[in-house]
Amino acid sequence: MLKKKKKEDPDNTEDINGMVNEQEQGQQAAEVENAPSETDKLKEELSLANDKYLRLYAEFDNFRRRTIKEREDARKMEGKDIIVALLPVLDDFERALRSMEDATDVAPVKEGVVLIQNKLKNALTQKGLKEMESIGTPFDPELQEAITNIPAPTEEWKGKVIDEMEKGYFLNDKVVRFAKVIVGA
Repeated sequence: MLKKKKKEDPDNTEDINGMVNEQEQGQQAAEVENAPSETDKLKEELSLANDKYLRLYAEFDNFRRRTIKEREDARKMEGKDIIVALLPVLDDFERALRSMEDATDVAPVKEGVVLIQNKLKNALTQKGLKEMESIGTPFDPELQEAITNIPAPTEEWKGKVIDEMEKGYFLNDKVVRFAKVIVGA
């Protein structure tokens, strides 16, 4: 019996090896059939890239909308600090109007208006507004607008500003209103 088993063992081994080889070949064939083809891989990559692009585009669109809204809000509120600074001046004008109804003497009313004007000038100065000094300076077309020329009273007043019709103003060292002046000729 042992001899027969030994004889059968090599035959069985070949049969087993043959069966294993067939199974391996079948599995490899199934893997090749189940493996994604090159076009399937490319289609998947394209769909992932397209999804990424759409998400990025949506994110950019949201960013653009948000910045537009923030700019609009900033524009609406950009003058807030100057308005808040001028509210006390407005309150003073209302009090002055109420006191003028009962006033019999002009001097206190005039003094109150001068105080309100000073308060207004101080509030604007704190926000960067500065008056131009024009009278007696040489005419400068970069800062002043000549309304008219009149004969100069003396030789030294020729080409200089003799009178000022409207004051000019700087806001943080930039001209916001040119001075309207009369120049000596």
